Amino acid sequence: MQMKIENGHVLDPGNMDGIRDIWIHDGRIAAVTEPGECRDRADEIFDATGLVVTPGLIDMHVHLREPGQEYKETIETGCRAAVRGGFTAVCCMPNTRPVNDHAGVTAWIIAQAKKAGLARVYPVAAISRGLEGSQLNEYADLKSAGAIALSDDGMPVNSGQMMRRAMEYAKAFDLFLISHCEDLSLVAGGVMNEGETATRLGLGGIPNISEYLMVQREIGLAEWTGSRIHIAHVSTRESVQAIREAKARGVQVTAETAPHYFSLTDEAVGRYNTAAKMNPPLRSEADRRAIIDGLADGTLDCIATDHAPHASMEKNVPFDEAPNGIIGLETSLGLSLKLVHDGFLSLKDLIRVMSKNPARILGFTNDLTPGALADLTLMDTAAFWEVDPSAFASLSRNTPFGGWQLHGQAVATIVEGRVVFRK
Repeated sequence: MQMKIENGHVLDPGNMDGIRDIWIHDGRIAAVTEPGECRDRADEIFDATGLVVTPGLIDMHVHLREPGQEYKETIETGCRAAVRGGFTAVCCMPNTRPVNDHAGVTAWIIAQAKKAGLARVYPVAAISRGLEGSQLNEYADLKSAGAIALSDDGMPVNSGQMMRRAMEYAKAFDLFLISHCEDLSLVAGGVMNEGETATRLGLGGIPNISEYLMVQREIGLAEWTGSRIHIAHVSTRESVQAIREAKARGVQVTAETAPHYFSLTDEAVGRYNTAAKMNPPLRSEADRRAIIDGLADGTLDCIATDHAPHASMEKNVPFDEAPNGIIGLETSLGLSLKLVHDGFLSLKDLIRVMSKNPARILGFTNDLTPGALADLTLMDTAAFWEVDPSAFASLSRNTPFGGWQLHGQAVATIVEGRVVFRK
């Protein structure tokens, strides 16, 4: 079967930028031509006039909750949310029940994702057995089963010695670590950002240094061992500066942030709004601007959602008791496009941090060239829409963005030549 996507603005940073027709045959890109240049017959024609066509968006950090917490999200519903948000691939974190700390769980996740037939799912396996930080897992087995990286996300690896050994062990199998940077001794019961808002609400504060110190440790260990390290969900200005300086020295460090860290501040907690409770917490306006600057100058490589579904009954409790996390797959592109509309990033730069850089970090290329897998996102950057959590594909509704007016959205998602979402 041959599909033609015609008259779209094809934007593939470093490769292509202009009105083109894309021809897809048997799940792969057969040709990219000038409009009307090729007269071959297509079995299906997708008119992309007025749309931007990009390599598929990739989210390096999601929680799909399955196995073990299917009432919050399943692999199928999470992937459905992903494709509605324009994502052709996601990396799922290992803090499931059971933890993804052995090859059987990794293989099962991949099988469930293939059964769903929506977005690609790349499992991130656990660094340590049970996320307990005391015993390393069998990295060779995990990689053979399909793990793409290693993380104890949700928990820091407290022991510097353990983290050093994990880096050295992972390097032997060409795997990299994704670090949840948090010094728990400095968190000390905190539930939101340390600052004026926390003081006014009488809530325990989490200082910036609790993240920054661990970022510095991971950078130092990566530099010492010659290993790769990826810093998850960066939220503070100090962390951005540490990563910037490390990159200038040639340290193999990459980093991500999330839309909530450049869209909101700790003031969003308002009157104990648990929808705005996450870890790391929403920070100050100075931190928010530093995150934007880090994306603009390339210090931060990726925008990832840290999609963390929770049931309404879990969030509808006193702030101190509510779990951390918000969902983000269906709002990420709209929130991130605001950076473009406000002049902080070019559209080309946004595609880099939401598609090209994640692919590079994960170890593959996603150029829109003949022979490549046809994983594509089609977006209308001019469309206005209102966030309606009740209409989400995700099983959960824990978002602080309900009712927001966003500018730009995915209108179609194509995975291996199949249209898996079309608005």
